[in-house]
Amino acid sequence: MGRLKEIVIDADRPAKLARFWIEALDEYDLMPYDDAEIARLAALGLSPETDPSVMAVGPGPRLCFQFRKGERPLRNRLHFDIAAADLAVEVSRLVALGATVVRETDGYTVLNDPEGNNFCVVQEAP
Repeated sequence: MGRLKEIVIDADRPAKLARFWIEALDEYDLMPYDDAEIARLAALGLSPETDPSVMAVGPGPRLCFQFRKGERPLRNRLHFDIAAADLAVEVSRLVALGATVVRETDGYTVLNDPEGNNFCVVQEAP
């Protein structure tokens, strides 16, 4: 059985939207960037301000603000990430419930619910 890992919000400007929500929600803050992450971003020509995936943490589920191209009617604005100890077993269980697989990648699978809304199942860290 899966558990809610995070809520993912598609954004045009992830850092700006994340700052809005950490001000709007009690006890949420940006996930700190360590030196290794800042170096990784710099190697890609990015900074925390231009990071395409910005995390906010607080007392509830983690919030992930991710950059997504496309017109809003062509993309979800929000989706669930479900963590599972066994990715393949959880994907199979959800498909049996009516989900369909959109694509599989290393560490997570994108699915559609019965109404066509995207969500992801991610491999839970050991």
